[in-house]
Amino acid sequence: MTEPNNAAKLGPIRQWIKDHPNIWEFILFNLLSNISTISRFVVAWIGTAVFVTAMGLTEPFSFLIFNYTSDTSNGLGGFLTFLLAEVIAQIVNFIVQIKWVFKSDSSFKDAAWKYAILAVVIVVVNLVLPGYVTSLCVSLGLGGQIATTIASVVNTLLAVLVSYPILKFWIMPKSK
Repeated sequence: MTEPNNAAKLGPIRQWIKDHPNIWEFILFNLLSNISTISRFVVAWIGTAVFVTAMGLTEPFSFLIFNYTSDTSNGLGGFLTFLLAEVIAQIVNFIVQIKWVFKSDSSFKDAAWKYAILAVVIVVVNLVLPGYVTSLCVSLGLGGQIATTIASVVNTLLAVLVSYPILKFWIMPKSK
């Protein structure tokens, strides 16, 4: 009786993953990034309900580059919502990426300070952009919850395009 080759033992999906590790890593990055995306959406929805609807923190807010002054930006409540959503999403994302996607052997300490720099850049962009995106969506006739969701989608797409290569090659590289 002949011994089956390794490809047959692995099965077609596992063999494809073995043959295309970089493509699989990018797919995994995108799939598992949805864990932080879901966290971001849930916190954004809860934040809007708490800060904007329940607490009525809708007074215009502006600080440095953050502009939540239009009637449709949800003011201070919108800012606090996106700040909280981004902080939670970045913590979740760091853990997911280092442990499950890149399976990095970088020290936690080295990866954490680098990730903190990336996260601050992402959070600043993600705090600046939603006020404008939300206002635009509302001016196009969309409701507040839909506008908030669209702003979160825009933030997420931008974060993926910027963060994958930075995570892979600078923050969480594998040693050779």
